[in-house]
Amino acid sequence: MIKRSIGFVLILALVLTLGAVSLVSAQDDVVVGPITQQVMDRGELICGVNSAVAGFGIVNEAGEYEGFDVDFCRAVAAAVLGDANAVQFRPVVAADRQAVIQSGEIDMMSRNTTWTLSRDTLWGVTFGPTTFYDGQGIGTRVELGVSTIEELDGGSICVQQGTTTELNIADAISQRDLDIDLPTFPDANSTWEGFLNGRCDAWTTDKSGILAFHATADNPAEFMILDETFSKEPLGPLSPQSDPQFADIIRWTVYGMIIAEEEGITSENIDDFMSTEDPEIQRLLGVGDNPAGSYLGINNQFMVDVIRQVGNYGEVYDRNLGVAPFSLARGINALWTDGGLVYAPPFR
Repeated sequence: MIKRSIGFVLILALVLTLGAVSLVSAQDDVVVGPITQQVMDRGELICGVNSAVAGFGIVNEAGEYEGFDVDFCRAVAAAVLGDANAVQFRPVVAADRQAVIQSGEIDMMSRNTTWTLSRDTLWGVTFGPTTFYDGQGIGTRVELGVSTIEELDGGSICVQQGTTTELNIADAISQRDLDIDLPTFPDANSTWEGFLNGRCDAWTTDKSGILAFHATADNPAEFMILDETFSKEPLGPLSPQSDPQFADIIRWTVYGMIIAEEEGITSENIDDFMSTEDPEIQRLLGVGDNPAGSYLGINNQFMVDVIRQVGNYGEVYDRNLGVAPFSLARGINALWTDGGLVYAPPFR
């Protein structure tokens, strides 16, 4: 019995030792993927973004890109290069998204793109975590006096071509056996302008996008969004399937920003947490001999750069969407601890 117990202890010790060695080896032997390597060699991340949706991706008066989606490009640049400003932004219209990601023209994309089965497979991409949960709606003028899509029967709805929006609204019209014309436009700006210029009675896109255009109109009170929601629109960054290691960096950068909000770590107070004894926060920040970025082949304290230079998830949301003229409530984009859908796996 004693010999058997000693043997069991020795075997257990051997298994634990081999496990520890394997863990260290796995960390030391991370193979940097081709996209990650070209970003490092170039010293710059090329990120496809929107340039026409206020709050999410737009060029401001100073000629700089800003917005909710834009900030996630900056976060990935901070993670890989240690510099959130080391980004070259490429404006991408909806119809060109598949082409630019497949051609290698961009390293990643963060621009109002819905995660779907066909895109995940046919585009050959890996979607990162959903950064914004949305749904498609219909915007119109208050003076039209309608409250449902059925009341638009015999009229028209402007829609952007080459999008899930176009497919969804066509399905909604067909299912209800309505006679509604669908004039199409190449991008968000022209769709909105088509509606403003009387090309249609209403217009459709994600509700957040409708809100962005209505809020920045000369007289926002002239417009309204119907209560109906016609789809699920999980929006988030994506990258080519050719580099799963780079996709992991995007994934854990976003997750890290979510956890930072959970823990109350912001761009303003992060230095207060660098000497923390909380093991979960130590793992997030890569301090106290805890591996973090080393699992991904980048700076072990990559989340320190991300949080310090870009902020946590809540800061990004509030800076771009939580302020006037949008003042968009978090809703389902609140943390899971506040009843929302925003949730991240643990850094462990």
